[in-house]
Amino acid sequence: MTSPAPTVLVFLDPAFENGRIADSSQPQLMATDLGATRGDGVFESLLAVQGRPRKVQAHLNRLSSSAAALDLVLPEQDAWRKAIDTAINEFRDAHPSPTPEEDEVVVKLIVTRGVEGAASPTCWVQASPSPAGSRRQRETGIDVVLLDRGFDTEAGERAPWLLLGAKTLSYAVNMAALRFAHKQGADDAIFTSTDGRVLEGPTSTVLLAHLETVDDGEGSVKTVRRLITPQHDSGILPGTSQGALFAAAKAAGWELGYGPLVPQDLFDADAVWLISSIRLIAPVNHINGKEIGTPAVRKQLTAELNELFAGIE
Repeated sequence: MTSPAPTVLVFLDPAFENGRIADSSQPQLMATDLGATRGDGVFESLLAVQGRPRKVQAHLNRLSSSAAALDLVLPEQDAWRKAIDTAINEFRDAHPSPTPEEDEVVVKLIVTRGVEGAASPTCWVQASPSPAGSRRQRETGIDVVLLDRGFDTEAGERAPWLLLGAKTLSYAVNMAALRFAHKQGADDAIFTSTDGRVLEGPTSTVLLAHLETVDDGEGSVKTVRRLITPQHDSGILPGTSQGALFAAAKAAGWELGYGPLVPQDLFDADAVWLISSIRLIAPVNHINGKEIGTPAVRKQLTAELNELFAGIE
């Protein structure tokens, strides 16, 4: 059995213009770092395809937004860009992909508050192989369960210290939700609010589509494609992939919508997806055991969205 390719680590360090490459087989983080002891920090995950990182600006912008919510001051974005390029190049040089289709690198941008009393945060970029399961779920689809997240849709505004719209290192609840879903025989989950709204997945954004045949007023009919996602003001993390896909879909003539959504909207949809930067667009086959749409329509719409998404940088 071939051992997995090791992670490449590149720390943002003022003394190194393109980042300081560190040995991932050796300890690099202090045991007292608040990122490790309290999950006090933020992160982003993006995908590099054939050496080109996707949606870098969107991820850097969201990293800055998350950091601001935690009162963390980040290095300039140019420093992050250089460290990202260094990490990707180092990884690909050490672990060339056998085929262009498999040339995917997962890139994470990580920020911790550092050790107690640190003057500046600890920041690094890591590059690692793309999970084999991600590609499989894109192709075969997933089954999900609905889980109550325990907050209403106004909790984020009422209690900003909950950091509901920030991508923080405190991901224990998200991982617990995934483990619970797996124990139910599902691949993933979709959170709902206590006031009955559809929110997001533990590591993804929810999308749904409706196909509608309408009279164009000139004696013929046309098919309207409508793509919908939950409202961003409901305490969810704005998805970079969702935002990019919506822009591409709008240019291609799709109609767009932003909730509010309730679970029945998912069951009534012609197709539902969970979309994220690493797994990309994963069609949902079943929710709570009930099939969503039909296999033929899911396949057709997924292919159309994948074609749109492929052109996104």
